[in-house]
Amino acid sequence: MADVAGFTPDQCADLYYTLLLKDLGCSSNAARICSLYLADDLSFKHDFKRVGSSLPQALRFVLQHTGVGAGLAERILATMRILKNGGEIARELIETRCERGATIAQKMRFSAGVQAGIRDLDEHWDGGGKPAGLAGEAISPSARIALIAQVADVFCNASGPGAALSEISTRSGTWFDPALAEAFARAADAFDFWSTLSAPDLNVKVAALEPSHRIVLVDGDYLDEVAAGFAEVVDAKSPYTHGHSERVALYTDLIARELGFDEARRRWLKRAALLHDVGKLGVSNRILDKPGKLDDAEWASMRQHSALSQAILGRVGALGDVAVVAGSHHERLDGRGYPYGLSERDIPLETRVITVADVFDALTAERPYRAAMPAERAFAIMEQDAGAAFDPECLAALRRAMARLNES
Repeated sequence: MADVAGFTPDQCADLYYTLLLKDLGCSSNAARICSLYLADDLSFKHDFKRVGSSLPQALRFVLQHTGVGAGLAERILATMRILKNGGEIARELIETRCERGATIAQKMRFSAGVQAGIRDLDEHWDGGGKPAGLAGEAISPSARIALIAQVADVFCNASGPGAALSEISTRSGTWFDPALAEAFARAADAFDFWSTLSAPDLNVKVAALEPSHRIVLVDGDYLDEVAAGFAEVVDAKSPYTHGHSERVALYTDLIARELGFDEARRRWLKRAALLHDVGKLGVSNRILDKPGKLDDAEWASMRQHSALSQAILGRVGALGDVAVVAGSHHERLDGRGYPYGLSERDIPLETRVITVADVFDALTAERPYRAAMPAERAFAIMEQDAGAAFDPECLAALRRAMARLNES
């Protein structure tokens, strides 16, 4: 499709990174989706990608996805609100996601072309898309291709290649640039097209497509910016975690300095702290923001987030060295932590530092199930578990550092 669009090498690079980063801002509207639709944001977003432009499809989606599991009265009120204001709600949700994603891409040093590709992802060829109602060639070329790829992937996974081809053809000229839709159909005729998409080494094949002419120097400053960017993505998922990763990184650095870590080790550990909760992107906001006690299934899902953090970071070469530290931040010295039940001798000091920083921030920040508590009370609670859940030296180091800050 890039050949049909006459892409230059730089535009091909923009397309590659747009495809990888198109959902960078998705976490920013997760909490609002749960609140408005009384729905699981993960399944909602997945299924929404299959909704076309027709009113019957949109109505059916709203009726099927609003208030599932809620009481009848709640469901009726939520459905009426969505039916009355659905168009504006959808526009706001998409605008929030697209603008947030483009902003984070800018902070992570991606080009203006990549930013535009993310920002324009939900614009349609006929001008009926969102949020700006762009039409035709006013839409970023990368976004035009990325939207076709997204729709094809969703329908192929749900109903097979035939459904994907049919949907691309049906939406040609409305959602999609007709020339690009035709190019997709020709590409799909290749004998290995669909089998490649389901190949176990697909991630290797995708990595091999990375443009060789656009080289980014992966130095310490760049890694810091990437870590900070993804921390924003994670913390945007819930109003109760806003700024959480940055505060954990701050507390982590205070502890590390008290323990005598050198500058390089502190900097590395701050990256791990910023990224420790990246696995929460795979947990529904109905769980993250639940005001009451989690049931067994919800708790099992929540407990998986740290293992997800490790799995995600382990696939990024430049950040793989922080994967184990970030992924084990809910382990306890007495072996009763999760996800692996590690014993004291198997928990690195760096992990223990992040564990103390993470729990201290959780206690002193507002949560859906309780108000924030004063620092002194948080320390008192944590000290009851010193030696069992928390490393006593790390906890004492944080107390000293906080006392010093209060005195200054």
